[in-house]
Amino acid sequence: MRHPFQTQPDLHLTPIEKIRLPLKSRDELPPILAGLQWIWMHPTLKSEIFALLEAKILAGKKATGRTGMDLWQILVLGVVRLGLDADWDRMEHIANYDTLVRQMLGVAALPWGEDAKEFGHQTLRDNVALLDDELLQQINARIAAAGREVFAKKGGAPLAALEVKVDSYVLETDVHFPTDLNLLWDAGRKCVDLVEGFRESGYTLPGWRKFKEWRRQLKACERTASHIVYRGGPNKEARVKRAVREYLAVGGALSAKVQASLLGLCDQAVDATRWEKLAYFHTMLDKHLDLVDRRLLKEETIPSHEKVFSLFEPHTEWIQKGKQRPNVELGHRLLIATDQQQLIQDYDVLRQAAEVDQSIPVADRLLGRYGAGSLASVSFDKGFTRAQDRELLSLYIPEVVMPKRGQKNAAETQRESARKFVTLRQQHSAVESEINSLEHHGLNRCLDVGLEGYLRYVGYGVMSYNLHIVGRELLRRRQGSAETVRMAA
Repeated sequence: MRHPFQTQPDLHLTPIEKIRLPLKSRDELPPILAGLQWIWMHPTLKSEIFALLEAKILAGKKATGRTGMDLWQILVLGVVRLGLDADWDRMEHIANYDTLVRQMLGVAALPWGEDAKEFGHQTLRDNVALLDDELLQQINARIAAAGREVFAKKGGAPLAALEVKVDSYVLETDVHFPTDLNLLWDAGRKCVDLVEGFRESGYTLPGWRKFKEWRRQLKACERTASHIVYRGGPNKEARVKRAVREYLAVGGALSAKVQASLLGLCDQAVDATRWEKLAYFHTMLDKHLDLVDRRLLKEETIPSHEKVFSLFEPHTEWIQKGKQRPNVELGHRLLIATDQQQLIQDYDVLRQAAEVDQSIPVADRLLGRYGAGSLASVSFDKGFTRAQDRELLSLYIPEVVMPKRGQKNAAETQRESARKFVTLRQQHSAVESEINSLEHHGLNRCLDVGLEGYLRYVGYGVMSYNLHIVGRELLRRRQGSAETVRMAA
């Protein structure tokens, strides 16, 4: 049975609350571990997080069976992965050979010796994926609320009201730049690979003896067509049409063979998931055969709703934010709301949603969490501006910074020239620094697969960022105390 946390009966293990972290290290890891240690020592936060983890992961499961990875270990490894922007190969090394991380996991410092815990590559992947977006949002809300206490003034003074800055940026998916031609190649090569996988598993699929030749022909046609389409030269239009017709001929023949194989698999005992995967890529193959024909031969303009920007991450959006570099980004907008201590108090992945519609929802979530009067100010950039939203927010929040787009009248000019408005608008630019820091905690490009993996990746990244902010402050105070003791001695 899986446990929240179960230490090994070893006298050489260091209790988590007594782990000594380096105070002068400039690496990313010690502040993150200090943040995790803070959770472990917090009087209520640890029990709240364990209650959420148990309700999600252990609910409905019998108290028998093999011992899985502890809930605390899952949380630690998920946070460390995003904090270091590490891939799974590096995480396997860290989990097994990094002394500080293994102490935080509650296992022996080295994976050698009798009963020493060792974490496998696939074990890490499977267990870290057990936490979903909803659970991570709940944990992040509690960490952000408790993190405010770290920065509170001494002497039991009440927490200062939040000064919130809201902005968004694009968290990219791990995809290549899409064109109709290379997406057609992606669909074709995956069909060939999957069919060959069925043949290697013992299924009867005649006619695929030269499957490598199909890949070679399709790739050669794709390269030829791409070079002609995206370069100049004499008689370009005629050469484009000729190359595209050859590409479509090979792709159409391949589609017919894959269709025959799909029908042949229906008469055999085949795994439904594998069959559906082949059917999906066959559908994408036919779709892009049609799109290439319409765009390059019939010279039609393809409507946006018919386009797919990745066959492997179909949820990916094509985003143009009006910037010169990069002019196009592939992924989703990630909205964040940070406070005066740089903690992320709220976040959301905007799927097919505009920034202008987000000011009321983010304020509603924060007021619902902290109560009326908890927000001293909230600032947005011009992408969020809507007059009626600003007027509504002003009823609940004393200072609302929402600069107007375009020309202003006298009243608007006077309002935006007020000293408090100007000060808060200047302070709003700090959110760009926080976005940059967030990108350095793994949230520049999502390496997980699928929309669920994308949302989970965001949740772990926000948690890692907040724990880094909290841990950095705690280490700074410890270093100050150590310097005071040294000077007194």
